[in-house]
Amino acid sequence: MSDLVSEPELSLPFPSVAEEPAARKRPKPGERRIQILQALAAMLEQPGAERITTSALAARLGVSEAALYRHFASKAQMFEGLIEFIEQSVFMLVNQLAERESDPAARSRKLVVMMLQFGERNPGMARVMVGDALVFENDRLQERMNQFFDKLESSFKQNLRDAAAAAGQATPMVDAQVRASVIVAFMVGRLQRFARSGFRRLPSEHLEASLAIILA
Repeated sequence: MSDLVSEPELSLPFPSVAEEPAARKRPKPGERRIQILQALAAMLEQPGAERITTSALAARLGVSEAALYRHFASKAQMFEGLIEFIEQSVFMLVNQLAERESDPAARSRKLVVMMLQFGERNPGMARVMVGDALVFENDRLQERMNQFFDKLESSFKQNLRDAAAAAGQATPMVDAQVRASVIVAFMVGRLQRFARSGFRRLPSEHLEASLAIILA
């Protein structure tokens, strides 16, 4: 599906912890914070992973729990760091599509593909997006992801209104609201299935046929 959108950077934008040069004793400023987020994301990629504790996260990094709290005030802040990455990555691409793709119908199609590619390439992030990783965490994290999907739905509404108006439809506002909610529900459903199948059922499965139905 990579021909539908430009290939974005869809994984955490820093080297893996395993790639950390052995000779370096002390991380550079800000580097440990990035390593913590990366380790958390990697732990979320384990199928069937239970609630992640700070002690397990610290053990993975080979540091003390106190070392984690020098960079984050709480585990909720660590999850917020992952959510910020999701928000920034996705909406940067939403803005790029708005600038580069003049056809509103094509924008909607590419946006669906991009979102499902993002989840497929970042399994841990998919668990965050659908809330599986947030079940036992602070309620504000789930609320923030709800707001993320509300904002994404608004992007679809605008694309669909533009497409309907261009086609001369009489009620573009009502039609766009209904269709946007259906599209977002489809994406969330695909990401949930991906996470709950242990990452076996890919979000992109039969995607061309599915898009032909939901974007008809």
